[in-house]
Amino acid sequence: MTHGSPFRSAVGRGREDQTSTCLSVIYNLDAVRTLESVYGLLICFLMTYALRVSLVMSAACVALVGSPYAVTATDHKTSKLDHALQDVIDKGTAGPVPVIVQTIPGACGALREKLKAKGRSITGEVASLDAISGNVDAADFADLVADPSVRRVSLDAVVNAHATLSGADSLVSLNVLRQLVGSATTGLTGRGVGVAVIDSGIANVPDLHDQVAAFYDFTQGGKSVAWFDDFGHGTHLAATIASSGKQNGLLYQGIAPNVRLIGLKVLDKNGNGQTSNVLNALAFATANKSALGIDVVNLSLGHPIYESAATDPLVQAVEQAVQAGIVVVVSAGNFGINPGTGLPGYGGITSPGNAPSAITVGAANTLGTLSRSDDFVSPYSSRGPTWLDGIAKPDLVAPGHRVVADATKSTLYSKFPQWQVPAPPGASGQYIRLSGSSMAAAVATAVVALVLEANRTAIEPDGSPMTALNPYAVKAILQYSATPLAGNDVLSQGAGQLNAGGAVALTRALDTSTTPWSVSGLATTSTFGIEADAWSTSLIVGAVELENLSPDAAIGGSNIVWGSNVVWGTNVVWGSNVVWGSNVVWGTSLLSAADTISAAACLGEGCQ
Repeated sequence: MTHGSPFRSAVGRGREDQTSTCLSVIYNLDAVRTLESVYGLLICFLMTYALRVSLVMSAACVALVGSPYAVTATDHKTSKLDHALQDVIDKGTAGPVPVIVQTIPGACGALREKLKAKGRSITGEVASLDAISGNVDAADFADLVADPSVRRVSLDAVVNAHATLSGADSLVSLNVLRQLVGSATTGLTGRGVGVAVIDSGIANVPDLHDQVAAFYDFTQGGKSVAWFDDFGHGTHLAATIASSGKQNGLLYQGIAPNVRLIGLKVLDKNGNGQTSNVLNALAFATANKSALGIDVVNLSLGHPIYESAATDPLVQAVEQAVQAGIVVVVSAGNFGINPGTGLPGYGGITSPGNAPSAITVGAANTLGTLSRSDDFVSPYSSRGPTWLDGIAKPDLVAPGHRVVADATKSTLYSKFPQWQVPAPPGASGQYIRLSGSSMAAAVATAVVALVLEANRTAIEPDGSPMTALNPYAVKAILQYSATPLAGNDVLSQGAGQLNAGGAVALTRALDTSTTPWSVSGLATTSTFGIEADAWSTSLIVGAVELENLSPDAAIGGSNIVWGSNVVWGTNVVWGSNVVWGSNVVWGTSLLSAADTISAAACLGEGCQ
């Protein structure tokens, strides 16, 4: 039972009778051999637990699992392959297939030589994952699965930037954005914090000229080169984070204008790249954390989920970065619209947004107003739960709709002139408006930089410096201080909308000289416009929401544990108020490998 334990943990104690009933019905009717038929399993749990119906209804799960809508069940011949590669086999696809092969420790070299002897091309190696990337034939899969040194074979999937076509709402300039997230009054600029932007590059524009400390091109093997951006997406993110605003009278100054940017280019001029390039960039950032001063990584890209987070190489690379002390901020994806209904749907989180330790960010539409009472989760923003593992994501949302920032004469700027925004009178430069979870993740990345600066400059009551926050504590601070949006459920907004002022205030109120850490004299509301918005005072962990926590309980420093062993709190994935079960954006099956190659960023009016 490949996914048995995570699902049982997500459901929590006291539900195992219902879960066992559901599984016994499936197995007794021999509909599937494993739990890989995920959609059917989700509906089965929905029927037996969330809707608390009879065993007769559970039998309907079996019919669904055994239907053409279900994901094909795996057997021993394909057990090490992700779903995209299983689809390659099922369809009898011929020709070279780009793959990432994870081996047992020390076995990469031998496998490399074995594949070379067959005439297969090897394109790279990620030593930290004991993985190699290359092109193999579908006929090689049987040998790879049978090889005891091979742990997992995954599609080297195309990753895409998560930007979407803007709608007809108000433009959000960066000076307005600073007010919308509450960063304008913090007095912080991100000074001393290093942010790696893994994307399409960073253009050498005046607003970013002094912020870029290093630049490496992983579409060319990780070379240190003069910085550039031929797509334009990475420049927009970098400017949202760190633009000096000197070209435009601070109208388009970023949220954290004094951070140091490290550009790691993995996307080409069309906004596409290979997963293996992202793996190499993440491994490089992790290995050079100290040398380059990398504190935060922004990943505003991804691909559909084809395997559990436990084996997904992109997720594993993110987890390694977090374990090394880097805060990794990831976009949730722009797959929030159910193509069958044209309405918002669930289950569209992309990889690596399913990484448990990442801060996964969805996009909110603020309508350009300071008050949050009219804010809502953008329809295109991907919602949880995560495919296969059933984890509640996103962790929070941030403004990501029609954000205006610096541009260069790149593909986006040239191909979509309707997105161009003229420089204000007396100013210079080129600007473009973009929408998507990419923009929201950049906003959250900048706020993380402010939190880290607040942490590093704070002095405790006893005169000692504040203990350094680890990535888990930073994530908890952002979730706890977020403000929930009315009418939006947890699987759409996570803990709520990003609140920079609240996050900084909570950080400054921490007393890390005590054991455990303590917080005193802190108001858990923030004012936006003329409205006072309550903080969420909650954390989202696995599939549960831990509600009404005290600040002391929520921010546990290095003792914060995020994982599937949390069995208390409100179960937001499998609880009695489940709303997503029959409305999954992928329809009733995972995208195929062929779909992956053509799955570009959502750039049409239908995304709105």
